[in-house]
Amino acid sequence: MATYKKRGYKPKTKKEKEEIAEENSATAEVFNTLDEGASKTEEWFVKNQNYIIGVIAAIALVVLGYLGYDKFIAEPQQKEAMNDMYQAKKYFEEATNGVASDSLYTMALNGGEGKYGMLDIIDQYGGTPAANLANYYAGMAYLNLKDYQNAVTYLGNFSSDDKMLGPIAKGGIGDAFVQLEQLPEALEYYEKAFKANINEFTTPMYLLKAARVAIDLGENSKALDYLNRIKSEFSSSTEATQVDVLIGKVEASL
Repeated sequence: MATYKKRGYKPKTKKEKEEIAEENSATAEVFNTLDEGASKTEEWFVKNQNYIIGVIAAIALVVLGYLGYDKFIAEPQQKEAMNDMYQAKKYFEEATNGVASDSLYTMALNGGEGKYGMLDIIDQYGGTPAANLANYYAGMAYLNLKDYQNAVTYLGNFSSDDKMLGPIAKGGIGDAFVQLEQLPEALEYYEKAFKANINEFTTPMYLLKAARVAIDLGENSKALDYLNRIKSEFSSSTEATQVDVLIGKVEASL
């Protein structure tokens, strides 16, 4: 059992002298161990200080990069991409007006007059909103050039919450699958198209296309449901003028 001894206490017996000597030795050993540990820690830090500084710098760069990426990289890159896409977009718009459309769609895809085409924008500016939009233009160009497989590929790479472009892209994939005679896939994408955004233009258009494909697939109940939706929900649409004949045809086959 350890006993408290006053400061300056002098041992009287041999046993007490031995106990004090042992205590002093143990205390010295503890301090030596602490000193050794501190020295080893210091040595490790000295040896690895470049690594530590590098890690801190890397963390700082990540933080600064996160804060600065949009302002100093993404925004300028997007602006440059949109500038480079201008001529290809112009070719596409001219093609949709019916002026030498096939050659203009091809130029919209591959470029002309030393300017980038949509495929170049996708390749050079991948991951930007401009490249995403270029996928839409490329897909629609391929659709008009009757290259339906590429139309499916590029329109499938396009994503948008825009109430018109989103449904039209999905509907374009449906159109391509019809031409490829893949009717189940066509129906799937027409359904995605009319569900993507409810509006007076794209919704009745793709409901009608879905109904026609459903009839061809023998899914008459589904077709009837889509036709009745057009009649009740979009009665002022162009498509509504066509549904009565189709409804009669479907009902006769049920």
